[in-house]
Amino acid sequence: MAGSFKDHFSIRSPDYARYRPTYPAALFECLAGLAKETRRAWDCATGSGQAAIALADYFDEVIATDASAEQVNAAVARDGVRYRVAPAEGSGLDDNAFDLVSVGQALHWFDRPRFFAEAGRVLVEGGVLAAWCYERCEVTPAIDAVVERLYEDIVGPFWPPERVLIERGYRDIDMPGAALETPDFEMRLTWGPDDMLGYLGTWSACKRYEAQHGEDPVSLIREPLRSAWGSNERPVRWPVRLRVCRL
Repeated sequence: MAGSFKDHFSIRSPDYARYRPTYPAALFECLAGLAKETRRAWDCATGSGQAAIALADYFDEVIATDASAEQVNAAVARDGVRYRVAPAEGSGLDDNAFDLVSVGQALHWFDRPRFFAEAGRVLVEGGVLAAWCYERCEVTPAIDAVVERLYEDIVGPFWPPERVLIERGYRDIDMPGAALETPDFEMRLTWGPDDMLGYLGTWSACKRYEAQHGEDPVSLIREPLRSAWGSNERPVRWPVRLRVCRL
């Protein structure tokens, strides 16, 4: 993606922090195991700081950046994590200073050639670059069909073109270094229908739809989703697609 930073999330930063699913601890254990040292990690496009906080369990210091000041202000504080506002392509971080650069659910927004050059600059020799995305959630066929209606039929035209990279699990992105093999991961939460509705409201396409139409698109599927869901809490899963390389 070329050009200026496209901020799709700042208006809903508190909801984003509240409703976004949690990455599994095994993901960060895997990344720490791939790094030659665990002194410093840069979590780029940190959003609410979820990945940065998890990385702090394995790395001595984590620098977490985001181009959105609103996202950084909403991020959760944690010992060992330092937040700063900075674009992915120009972090202002030191040369050859990081053992890991991580990007969760954001690589598709970047000017990737410039970001890959920036990651290569800040990483130590043999450092690890990791990027992952997660696909649409899965609950039951009936619930998934309601979510699909929102995703495709209602807000489909409001997804930015970069979204297709997530739908392809980042398979179409050429990473800049030697690929490293990793296991499969998934995120799991146990939710009621209101949790799911809150999560759907964090979608960038929903924000863009509402800005144009003056109506929350999630309201259009609220009752069908509640009917399909029932009164019980249910497990919700998101497959995670991870790409890792060594520079």
